[in-house]
Amino acid sequence: DAREEYFKANVEASTRIARLARKAGVQRLVFVSSIGVNGNSCGTSAFNETSVPNPVDLYAVSKHEAEHALCDLCDKSGLELVIVRPPLVYGPGNPGNFLRLLELADSGLPLPIGAFNNLKSLIYVENLASALVECARRPAAAGQTYLVSDGHDVSTVELVRQLRLLMQRPPRVMKVPVPLLEALCGLAGKAKALEKFTSTLAVDGRKIRRDLNWNPPVHYQEGLRRTVEWFISEGRQK
Repeated sequence: DAREEYFKANVEASTRIARLARKAGVQRLVFVSSIGVNGNSCGTSAFNETSVPNPVDLYAVSKHEAEHALCDLCDKSGLELVIVRPPLVYGPGNPGNFLRLLELADSGLPLPIGAFNNLKSLIYVENLASALVECARRPAAAGQTYLVSDGHDVSTVELVRQLRLLMQRPPRVMKVPVPLLEALCGLAGKAKALEKFTSTLAVDGRKIRRDLNWNPPVHYQEGLRRTVEWFISEGRQK
């Protein structure tokens, strides 16, 4: 039961840690949630901290439930809580969706996504770590929810081109009519994968910069360069 497994990992384990932390005298808990709590697509306006949550998949639903459970527990126990919702995290050693994107860029295959005009927010792993440290130590962060990113939104097409450029490969992106590509992916059972790959999912990260005077220490382009460098030297072997 996938829902039960997500609930155990993200709700039960998180609340258990919070109780033990409070018992040990910890004053603040920083919970890494997910931008998926807000939804899989933001439409024409970037998500911010006032956006109404709309978790779609089981993972995001469990993260949303964990946020509620922790808020209730921390309100009753006096433990300070900070919730951070990052978008897609990338960096050396990254698994999951970004690794698949690196493998796709590395394949050299022509990608039929040139007709899509979307935007994605990303965050480099060192930037996320930096934001979490500030959330842990800054008094102003207590009780807050923050959306974080590199501050540089990019389209999927442009991201693929940048990755291939760093890999010294030709871009090879084709413009296939969107309805045709959607129909083909639907027949192949890949409609949801295409939607996730090409939807707009951007975040407005101004609140954490304003409240905590935080700025990403690693520029987006440098983060990509380091990630591709890792992939070329180690990631292809995984």
